Amino acid sequence: MIKVVYEVIEHDGGWAYKFNKVFSETFPTREAARAAAQAAAAEQRVPGSTEVIQYEDEQGKWREETARGSDRPSTEVADD
Repeated sequence: MIKVVYEVIEHDGGWAYKFNKVFSETFPTREAARAAAQAAAAEQRVPGSTEVIQYEDEQGKWREETARGSDRPSTEVADD
């Protein structure tokens, strides 16, 4: 199972959360960023429908695969 950890960090004059190298919007307070990260983490755990998805990989190649709606990651929110 994949584990997604959102990090709450200072960013762009405020606070944000990030996963890998992707940042959220900037929030005025650490608490607001943490609440947004917790909401995003909760959404990631909600099952959906099975669908065919397309995405571009790190090498710029387009891929297509079936994403099972029940295959949800484990999530966590960590403070810097």
